[in-house]
Amino acid sequence: MRAPLAATLPGLLAAPLAAALLLAAPPAAAQTQVQTLVQSGKPPPLGASGGSGGGSAAAPDPSGKPPPLYDMPDPAPRRPGPPSRPDARAQPGAPPGAPPGAPGPDGKPPALDPRSAPRPSTREVSSGTGFVIGERQALTNDHVVRDCRSVRARNADGREITATVRARDSRRDLAILDLQESAGPALAFRNAPDIRRGESVVTYGFPLAGMLSSGPTLTTGDISALAGLADNRAHFQISAPVQPGNSGGPLLDLAGNVVGIITSKLNAQRVAQRTGDIPQNVNFAVKAEQALAFLRENRIQPRTATSGPTRTAAEVGEAVNPSVLFLRCLG
Repeated sequence: MRAPLAATLPGLLAAPLAAALLLAAPPAAAQTQVQTLVQSGKPPPLGASGGSGGGSAAAPDPSGKPPPLYDMPDPAPRRPGPPSRPDARAQPGAPPGAPPGAPGPDGKPPALDPRSAPRPSTREVSSGTGFVIGERQALTNDHVVRDCRSVRARNADGREITATVRARDSRRDLAILDLQESAGPALAFRNAPDIRRGESVVTYGFPLAGMLSSGPTLTTGDISALAGLADNRAHFQISAPVQPGNSGGPLLDLAGNVVGIITSKLNAQRVAQRTGDIPQNVNFAVKAEQALAFLRENRIQPRTATSGPTRTAAEVGEAVNPSVLFLRCLG
């Protein structure tokens, strides 16, 4: 198959960061928010009419430009808020002069007015994945925690742990979290031998929270290239499937060592607009060497290991499960 990308993708190659979708998982938006996103040129949430979940492209903004390459939102779990207060008016059909809140002739209670419900003090902005790197310390992507007023981590035992951002690096897209209590054993980063093209890898994280399983999801694939979008040497290109919510999760070799941190995927919608073809399994991870440098700059000595005997993907998943965290960003 011919692939005249140089002729058809100048815009993508000129702005490599815009051609990738970051993989934090925003919660579902209300219909009015969906309309606002479409009008502003951003794709609507997954599952909304005209959104990426239905396969149709988002509407362009008024300037006629194609939609920008933001991440694909997905519905985070909806958590019930405080109950609505009763409407101040009597139930329709109640006798004239009936006091506010009086039941109607059929005895039913008055309707609830959702507009009168008090707003919660915090709301879920997004969700993602992290993993334990030391005693009460975890690593994730910067874009997962960037706009958070507070962060909650849930470990494999189901415990909710308060986390605070200790350090961030927007260039590497990495962030260190301090945990209020121990969350699990630290994972080891692979320091030798060098990763090769074609090596099998495993991802472990929490994609599409509220839509898929509430537990972790494991996928498998290979190292497709030793550089990322536009020859970004800080990233690997991988074929293991990832979705919004996988951001910040570990990319593991078959010995269970961390070789990367999941960060983004190619924007298939934009590439299809330019080429007429949909790219498949083109995803990216920050290399472990970038994470090791970031941790050491912040005076953290992570565990490292030489890649040893290989295991099955299922065995790798069982080994790392106690160390992987579901993260909720609250705003």
